[in-house]
Amino acid sequence: MRDNSRHRSSPHKIPGKGPTEQQIRKKVIEAKLTASGLHFGIVVSRFNEFITERLLRSAYDGLVRSGAAEKALTIVRVPGSFEIPSAARTLAETGKYDAIICLGCLLRGDTAHYDVIVNEVTRGIGQSAQETGVPHAFGVLTCDTLEQAIDRAGLKMGNKGFEAALAAVEMANLKKAVSSQPSALSKSTKSKPRIRPKKRKR
Repeated sequence: MRDNSRHRSSPHKIPGKGPTEQQIRKKVIEAKLTASGLHFGIVVSRFNEFITERLLRSAYDGLVRSGAAEKALTIVRVPGSFEIPSAARTLAETGKYDAIICLGCLLRGDTAHYDVIVNEVTRGIGQSAQETGVPHAFGVLTCDTLEQAIDRAGLKMGNKGFEAALAAVEMANLKKAVSSQPSALSKSTKSKPRIRPKKRKR
């Protein structure tokens, strides 16, 4: 039996001449990780404060290390994670902030209350970001145990507050970078010469 495996094209090979790496790089918009000149709102839950304070300190540190001025940071405390989306939206709608950082900690209990709150908080933060156009960084821990939360607030798993801060910086810069790009419509109108209507002879 003849083996035709040598003649089969590899699934990883793209037929035809593809774009070069340099061509692709020209099309990529990458945001800078510098917070200089940017303003941030931080919403932090008081519930499970032992954890959320660690998240807050690390997020604050991440912003300052990235170049943010301390006077450009606003911290809002809310009772629990359920109240985070409302406060985040209030900050975003002021138009004063380039990004909002949401910090909280939810621990699973014996009832379905945990799942309900997690879904509502996630949906609310995402909806606020989409409807206001202001980037929101998700730094709300959703853990089964306190030990898992501690690990994610500065021990074995790093600190999710710090990660949320860096995500906020990157997304704030990305929004500015995208906004500064000329639109496809403006490019097409510039390339086409303006045709003036002919004057009718009387």
